[in-house]
Amino acid sequence: MEILELAGKVHDETRQGEAFNPLGSDQQSFKKHFYIESYGCAMNFADSEVVASILNAEGFGATKNAEEADLVLINTCSIREKAELTVRKRLTEFRSLKKKKPGMLIGMLGCMAERLKAKLLEEEKLVDLVVGPDAYRSLPALIGEAETGQKAVNVLLSRDETYGDIAPIRLDSNGVCAFVSIMRGCNNMCSFCVVPFTRGRERSRDAYSILTEVEHLFHTGYREVTLLGQNVDSYYWIDESNDETITFAKLLEKVALVSPLLRVRFSTSHPKDITDEVLYTIAKYENICNYIHLPVQSGSNRILQLMNRTYTKEWYIAKVNRIREILPDCGLSTDMITGFCTETEEDHRETYSLMEYCKYDLAYMYFYSERPGTLAEKRYEDDIPEEVKKRRLQEIIALHRIHSLESMQRDVNKTFKVLIEADSKKSEQDWHGRTDHNKVVIFPKEKYALKKGDYVNVFVHSCTAGTLLGKISNE
Repeated sequence: MEILELAGKVHDETRQGEAFNPLGSDQQSFKKHFYIESYGCAMNFADSEVVASILNAEGFGATKNAEEADLVLINTCSIREKAELTVRKRLTEFRSLKKKKPGMLIGMLGCMAERLKAKLLEEEKLVDLVVGPDAYRSLPALIGEAETGQKAVNVLLSRDETYGDIAPIRLDSNGVCAFVSIMRGCNNMCSFCVVPFTRGRERSRDAYSILTEVEHLFHTGYREVTLLGQNVDSYYWIDESNDETITFAKLLEKVALVSPLLRVRFSTSHPKDITDEVLYTIAKYENICNYIHLPVQSGSNRILQLMNRTYTKEWYIAKVNRIREILPDCGLSTDMITGFCTETEEDHRETYSLMEYCKYDLAYMYFYSERPGTLAEKRYEDDIPEEVKKRRLQEIIALHRIHSLESMQRDVNKTFKVLIEADSKKSEQDWHGRTDHNKVVIFPKEKYALKKGDYVNVFVHSCTAGTLLGKISNE
């Protein structure tokens, strides 16, 4: 799975679970309440916003306190073993909570649903309902079944479900940045990845529903959208009213044209599918951010073949060169896996050398975690000792930290247009924002009458390995 939920530091396998509350909801008007935690990628967090919308329509309001909830949901991730262990721990805690509130229902959503439904429902009795990523519309009926004491399950995958007609409720949002799903599923069948089996085949959302959602976000104050898909570059939708084929490049342009004040990001790009047309579209519009996440996973051609990545190291380098030719100032990030099946020290050195060449601004690095049901689990032995996986991971992390610091240092003594997103976590006297290269900038508020969602020029005077530090510029 190659969707990123946040850019910045080394990825620690899964984003921490978060409970969400729809902004502006009048909790007194709801007779029942739900509590939801989400784990993993941005797509899961976006799905939780769809779920919140469905539940609101059924008379459920959100609460940030699980103790107050009539319905507790956990939106799961299967991409790493650590995520599954965390989910199990939380479900056990919720079960203890349910003993104090017998009418409470506990549900599991998302990617763990199909594989673990029987175990969690019948054997361990941790949940009352299980709902797969394509079955959220059936939640009201499943809740009704669970209320009668039945075990309610729907994990069927769909060939056409995109939830394009459901307006997500923005949950715990900063009111500035939002995710917009443009497609679901994946056709790539990378051997290490469980996504094609948990989210189904690829299908693209109606372009007009995407634009309607983006326009609504902009008119309600949002100033940045991230277009989400397992592989956004393969977005493909035909407008039958005029027989127009809308590729990702065309969709990207349409979204950029909503307003020059709306920043546009996207995630994730598969190296084999990102086109020159996309790159030239980024170059054409100032509000499409100069930042591309281009997961490579390994620098070894032998390992890439085992992973079924369908490109070579040399082909990937040529794509990176093309990006830098068309977008010289483009930020670049990647995903990298160490310790995949049969990986040798020579394979590891190939990965190291690729990172030396690309010098990524950001990197999300993992050691290989075999996932049940994947092609790798069926075909290959997970034969690299964990201590070797971790040692190799630490070596590429150390290298990336050097590259990350160098990348930050290159921005010192430069001025950047920054979108203000929130107060700094460390001080309410400072703003937190990002450049269009996806780098975090912290700077004093001083006496300027600024607010979240404003753009401001910031002169960068220093940095850390992960943050730019600056001051508002009057130039």
